[in-house]
Amino acid sequence: MDYRLRLAKRMLFNKRGSLIGAVLAVTIGIMVIHVNFVIFQGLFDAIVRDLTNYRNGDILVTDESDYINKSDLSLVNWFERIPYVDAVAPRLSSTAEMNMTKNGKRFEETRVPIVGVDPFRDIRASTVHETVTEGNYVFSRNSIVLGSIVARDLGGAQVGDSVKVLVVDRWGQDQIRRFTVSGIANSPGGQGFDYTAVVHIDSLRDMLSRTGETSSFMVKLNDPSKALEVKEFFLRSFPNDDFIAETIEESAEQQLAGFRSGIAMINIIGYFGMMSSAFAIVTIQMMLVNGKTKEIGILRAIGAKRKDILIIFILQGMIIGAIGTGVGTAAGLGYTFYAKETKMSWNNSLPLEVTYNWGKIIQTALTSFILAIIASLYPSYRATKLLPVEAMRTV
Repeated sequence: MDYRLRLAKRMLFNKRGSLIGAVLAVTIGIMVIHVNFVIFQGLFDAIVRDLTNYRNGDILVTDESDYINKSDLSLVNWFERIPYVDAVAPRLSSTAEMNMTKNGKRFEETRVPIVGVDPFRDIRASTVHETVTEGNYVFSRNSIVLGSIVARDLGGAQVGDSVKVLVVDRWGQDQIRRFTVSGIANSPGGQGFDYTAVVHIDSLRDMLSRTGETSSFMVKLNDPSKALEVKEFFLRSFPNDDFIAETIEESAEQQLAGFRSGIAMINIIGYFGMMSSAFAIVTIQMMLVNGKTKEIGILRAIGAKRKDILIIFILQGMIIGAIGTGVGTAAGLGYTFYAKETKMSWNNSLPLEVTYNWGKIIQTALTSFILAIIASLYPSYRATKLLPVEAMRTV
């Protein structure tokens, strides 16, 4: 029996190079899943984060027909009575033509999105003000913040420059007003206000002849998981109005739908990569079986049963799966930690919003471990089919 155990141990560990190759196959399969998740799920979460912080909030309130006629104060006060609500900000949106003269040359831009904000409330409900890299956020009725792309297209507008803005009011009349550039907004990834101009909401209301009217309210929650609850409570409280209230998943559905499909496809590719690792384990295990014909023959000759040989190779698969899973998961967590701490991005892309999805991590580890064992079954079965006489011919 002792000799049989020594032979079994020898069978498990005397082909270290092959075992390392099998472990690497499992490790690489897990790393592919982790890297895909960090990059693509991180990009998805980053888009949601920036849409929430810059444009829609956790809940976006609009009007089904046109503009919201209720006063800012009444709706803001109503929302801020709810314990889950941090802040509420009204916004008014339109498009404008802009022109300015720079170094004796006239620059003009058409159809520039322009957003009117309440400076005091907006800095509490959004983080647009944090994207202002030059100058300051809107602080008076004659100040304007230009997105970096708009500033570039206007000939390189800078803080202090004068910009002429034209909008068409509700009666179809052109309204022109001059603004002083108070800041330039620049945010990576294109989800911010780089293509937009921001002015005081009352200035835009005057130009559009929409006194007291609002395009939307963005609601910021201290607990985003309560968004659906707050939304439904709001709609029940105003049954006779034409309000539309949407969570970030609903209001950003068009931007996110295609990305969700892409993530699903990438995950499938990742699991196909894991399947490839399983095939690599099958190949390596078959090589190990072929290289251990002599040991198998000796074990069978001294009384080992087929199930003993089967257990030996399945145990080898479990060891490969356990080590590969452990190393791959550790490497994946290390990559995730690095991406999270460095706010990883490429070429002015969105900084990734990286999270530790422990359910996904555990699922990947278990799947990899189980695949390693399954991949060992056929080679193990082949090892049990070797007859002692045939195997001993190689001794």
